[in-house]
Amino acid sequence: MDTVTCSRCKQTVNSQAITCPFCRTQLKAYGHPGIPLYRARGDEFLCDTCTYHADDTCNYPKRPHAKECTLYQNLEERNLELQRQNQNKSVSVSVNNWIKRNQGLLLIFALLFICFLLSL
Repeated sequence: MDTVTCSRCKQTVNSQAITCPFCRTQLKAYGHPGIPLYRARGDEFLCDTCTYHADDTCNYPKRPHAKECTLYQNLEERNLELQRQNQNKSVSVSVNNWIKRNQGLLLIFALLFICFLLSL
């Protein structure tokens, strides 16, 4: 059983629970148990750190003063994920470019390796 921590009372609850059994805080979007409900902490608004607010694609009626949202996506986490993806792509692109530039050398090494195996 997967568990999560309630944002209000900090009790451990089942990750599929729609409301916290201890304090009755809504944990998931009403009627949609698979959709998490994000909540702002303190006096902050979710929109201040949301990707959709930053790129002006949010159509949530409570924008820019939303305290709860099901579509929230943290801008900093998304930027970190994009950086990781770009780093992974740049390494694979570099390897692919090196292979393309050195196909002849790789072919010679492959032929030498095959000759070595045949001579054994």
